[in-house]
Amino acid sequence: MDPVIIVGAGPVGLTLALALARQQVPSVVLDEGPGKDEPRLARTVVLREDTAALVQRLTGADLDRAGLRWAGWRSMRRKQVIREVVFDDGSAPAPAHDGDPAEPAPLHIAQHVLTATLRAALEGEPLVKIAVDSRLDGLEQEAAGVTAHTRGPRGTWWRGSHAVGCDGPRSTVRKLLDVRFPGRTAVERHAVAALRVELPWADEALLHRTPPWRTSGPSAGEVTGRPLPDGVWRLDWLLPPGKDLVTPELLVARIRETLAGWSGGPTPAYELLDTGVHTVHHRLARRWRVGRVFLAGDAAHLLGAFGAQGLDEGLRDADNLAWKLALAWHHGHHQALLDSYQEERRALVSARLRAADQALPLLRGGGGIRAYVPGSARGQDALLTDAHLGRGPLGAAGGYEGSPLAPRYLEAEVPVGTAPGAQVQDVRVTAEDGSFVQLRDRLGRGALLVLLIAPGTGVWERRHWVSAGIMPRLAAAVTALPSPAELLVAESYPGAAAHTVLLIRPDGHLVAALNGVRAADLYAAAEAALGGPATAQGAQEAQGAGGGTKEHRSGKGPTGTAAAQEASAAGAAAASAVK
Repeated sequence: MDPVIIVGAGPVGLTLALALARQQVPSVVLDEGPGKDEPRLARTVVLREDTAALVQRLTGADLDRAGLRWAGWRSMRRKQVIREVVFDDGSAPAPAHDGDPAEPAPLHIAQHVLTATLRAALEGEPLVKIAVDSRLDGLEQEAAGVTAHTRGPRGTWWRGSHAVGCDGPRSTVRKLLDVRFPGRTAVERHAVAALRVELPWADEALLHRTPPWRTSGPSAGEVTGRPLPDGVWRLDWLLPPGKDLVTPELLVARIRETLAGWSGGPTPAYELLDTGVHTVHHRLARRWRVGRVFLAGDAAHLLGAFGAQGLDEGLRDADNLAWKLALAWHHGHHQALLDSYQEERRALVSARLRAADQALPLLRGGGGIRAYVPGSARGQDALLTDAHLGRGPLGAAGGYEGSPLAPRYLEAEVPVGTAPGAQVQDVRVTAEDGSFVQLRDRLGRGALLVLLIAPGTGVWERRHWVSAGIMPRLAAAVTALPSPAELLVAESYPGAAAHTVLLIRPDGHLVAALNGVRAADLYAAAEAALGGPATAQGAQEAQGAGGGTKEHRSGKGPTGTAAAQEASAAGAAAASAVK
């Protein structure tokens, strides 16, 4: 079967290629550039806990050495510290200054470093071919696949099973599909500088609103400081509305007054490393799927006001789409499952954009009479902090509560600490081979996860309890599921009673939690999570395209040896272009 064609070799496209390869699906990445990014320290990204874990799982790299996990966060208004947060450093939980339990630290990393980490993980990967200097200029599709044409030193036709446009805001794929991209232009503009300097807050990010050294003008409102490794900081100043030119003199003046204000004296010595202007747009593509072609990342959506990071959502697009494409590649073109990508992801991003657009007048326009209501400034600071830290309506990852893949009614369903459709929490589990691993380490393998909560199992070897109690019945129910599934056991899970059974999607979202072994409910939940029963058309397409060996159709799935051999052979055969 033909590989998946991925257009664009940025973080989203490379992440998708890696995620597909982990599920034994070959891909071709069309990179219009030379295969490496220009180092730009003024262009950085902040990854939340789930997206940082996704990249780490796919690359095997230690991202803590490539980027910096913040020690804390502080919000300031004039000369007053409004809010402080201390992050968990991964060892013992530490209390935050505001009384909340410590939360995982965001990871701040230069985008070119992140891209290089993903490229390094793809080196030697037999299922992925990266075609450099290959700019897309034509795309055709029919019932059995897609054909892409690239221009460059040698015009080339590429044949694929599906195509995904990860080619940024000016996406050629989106334009060739004639998909509209409505929204707002230049919602915010920021002057950006990356510099090496010693500040009073080591490894702590901060948001300073209405600093005392700027008392007038529409741009008096906000400056953000985010630390990077090696004593480097990225500073962002909110610019007034309009298109006024940011001159070098203006930027240096901002740097000097900000550093002097934070240091409480003369401007400390600093080394200016990079500068830029960051313009935030809010746009949302009308359609994210047209037949066998999909959009992801900035090709599908643009957001980022109030510190919200668009790359986070792009990586979640890749995570959501990868396992669905893998199932379609191995088992056949299941329309409902593939349609769910747009329904889940577009609804979630749309909600974040609506929340940001509703907050803009309040936070950037003065708020009218609401600005004089007692406590309004503190409420605004809390809202902005949540946006920067990936919390609340402006920053939280969100879940798929209204997903078409959610089971409609399960008699044995019970509530746990994670709502259906939300990302599961990471806990230690016992795998089928008896090893202790983290739950997130088992994601992204193309299989559903079935997690039994069984207190006491963590202190005994697996052989002592694997055949006791409800385990044999649960193992039999898992074997009978309509898709490959891995059975895991955990001592505990937040909000879950003993013998609760959790069904988890390959991208880590909870399908359902059941009270004990309920084989019928477990099967119904798994079938719903896969888009319902496969259609006859999908089965015929799978048979006609050669998508699925006998092992695949019998339920052993894409993680088996036969699947790996078949995918590797298909990738090797399809990676070379057809002239």
